[in-house]
Amino acid sequence: MFRSLILFSLLAMLAGCSTIGGVGSSETGKASWYGPQHHGKRTASGERFDQNALTAAHRELPFGSRVRVTNLNNDRSVVVRINDRGPYARGRIIDVSRAAAQALDMVRAGVVPVRVERLGD
Repeated sequence: MFRSLILFSLLAMLAGCSTIGGVGSSETGKASWYGPQHHGKRTASGERFDQNALTAAHRELPFGSRVRVTNLNNDRSVVVRINDRGPYARGRIIDVSRAAAQALDMVRAGVVPVRVERLGD
C-alpha cells in the first residue's frame, strides 16, 4: 500500500508538469519576459534576439513553432514564434519578448499565468 501511495503521488506531480504536444495542444503555467539585457545577443536557434519581435523561448518546442500565448489575468493573447530555449527559472513555461509582453499587458507584472497553445507551423 505504501508503494502505491508513492506511485500515485509521483504520477500526480508529473501531471502538473505536462509538456505541450502536437498542433492544437496546450499547457498552462507562468510566463515571464526578457528584453533589453538580451537584445542583439544570439539565441539558441542562432538568430539574434530582437526584443521588438514577437518571439519566445520554450524548453522543448521546435524552433520556428508558432504558439498563442494568452494572459489568464486579462485574456489578452499574442502569437509568437519559438526561437530560443528557456525559461530557466523554476515554475515558468515560456519567456516572451518585450513586444509580446506588451501585447499581453504583462510588462509591469513581469510574471503572469498563461495558456500556451501550439499552432500549425
